[in-house]
Amino acid sequence: MRHSLLVAAVLLLCSTLGSGHKYKIGDHITLYANKVGPFQNPTETYQFYNLPFCQPAAGKEYKIEDLGEVLEGDRLVNTPYKIDFRKDVANHVLCKKTLNNKDLQLFRDAVKQDYYFQMYYDDLPVWGFLGKVEKIVKTGAHKFYLFTHFHFELSYNADRVIEINVSSDPGKTVDITTANSLEVAFSYSVKWKETGVTYDHRMDRYARYSFLPQHLEIHWFSIINSCVTVLLLTGFLATILLRVLKNDFLKYTRDDEMGEEHEETGWKYLHGDVFRFPPHANLFSAMLGVGTQMFAVVMCIFVLALVGVFYPYNRGALLSACVVLYALTAGIAGYVGGVQYKIMGGTNWVSNVLLCAGLFCGPVLVVFSYLNTVAIFYRSTAALPFGTIVIIIVIWALITFPLTVLGGIAAKNSKAEFAAPCRTTKYPRDVPPLPWYRTTVPQMMMAGFLPFSAIY
Repeated sequence: MRHSLLVAAVLLLCSTLGSGHKYKIGDHITLYANKVGPFQNPTETYQFYNLPFCQPAAGKEYKIEDLGEVLEGDRLVNTPYKIDFRKDVANHVLCKKTLNNKDLQLFRDAVKQDYYFQMYYDDLPVWGFLGKVEKIVKTGAHKFYLFTHFHFELSYNADRVIEINVSSDPGKTVDITTANSLEVAFSYSVKWKETGVTYDHRMDRYARYSFLPQHLEIHWFSIINSCVTVLLLTGFLATILLRVLKNDFLKYTRDDEMGEEHEETGWKYLHGDVFRFPPHANLFSAMLGVGTQMFAVVMCIFVLALVGVFYPYNRGALLSACVVLYALTAGIAGYVGGVQYKIMGGTNWVSNVLLCAGLFCGPVLVVFSYLNTVAIFYRSTAALPFGTIVIIIVIWALITFPLTVLGGIAAKNSKAEFAAPCRTTKYPRDVPPLPWYRTTVPQMMMAGFLPFSAIY
């Protein structure tokens, strides 16, 4: 696991070393557009040019992105904005465009749903809104206005870009409420100013707040109430069990001193069945192996976060780390699952290795296929391109699966043994039929109700 963590850290750090760009006055820095989407639902995103914005004269050019950026839904494409380092622009016309009825309807729907756009300038994210909605008090009707001018305010420190903000000019809007055809002139302006913030701290502002809404609400009262309830119930249950066990110990001790044979009752029935192997040893072993691998991946992610590999809006770094670490720790699943399977007397090693390799990837593949199909239908940026899907399959076939097989081979050749601390009965004890509320499904629902209610 140590080597896997080192490889992942090196790959991620190498991807970020080239981001510390230095520029001279007048150097051109491309302003990339990423995506658009409704402000109240940040997970619903679409490509920037799905809306009829001004396009570059030389055509669209998409930026080459790594695996994590694509998985995150980033689709960076160049824009016609010309923003040179430390060069102010007073009021420059970007383009003049005649919007037909279809184009205006797209903009109306976007403004109605409070669409925002996201752009990147020297790896710094910036957000803005496409338009605004005004409500007429007397009639109750709504009017839709499209912003046609954007003002970019940038900060620099020596030869580095530190900050970027974008704002719209409320005096330069176009009413698109009822028009069927409209000629619109899009424009922009740029203003540079010096700042004392260093390059190493330019991402600190993104760690303090987020442009997008945060839907996570922590119900502290419910959490505290649930914790107190659990502690009280645990205390009551422990008190009752201790009293019962104390009485049983006294009874068995007295019988042993008198030399009388006593019949096993109560919890003593369990000692012969506690260490009995489960009926589906293969599946149980594979679940233990995959769970151990997931635990290792989570611990590695925590370590990488502590050493500063992840920082706000480091596009795709977290997802890239997850994919790399999952592939490199596959041997853990094969080894742990194989050792448990050997301890339980299993002999079908091929099925155990295949189960360890597909127990997590199989369900993920089914869910991904459905979600990706829906995303393709709606032309969302969440839809993965075919090439990315092929890369993930190749990673699984050339790294994950072979490491799982090697882990299974190492487990097969290991000398793992299990010695139960007490004798296990040859035949399992018959369990009397339980009432319906003590069966599996009701017990699962009752056990999950408390944490569910604390969260929501």
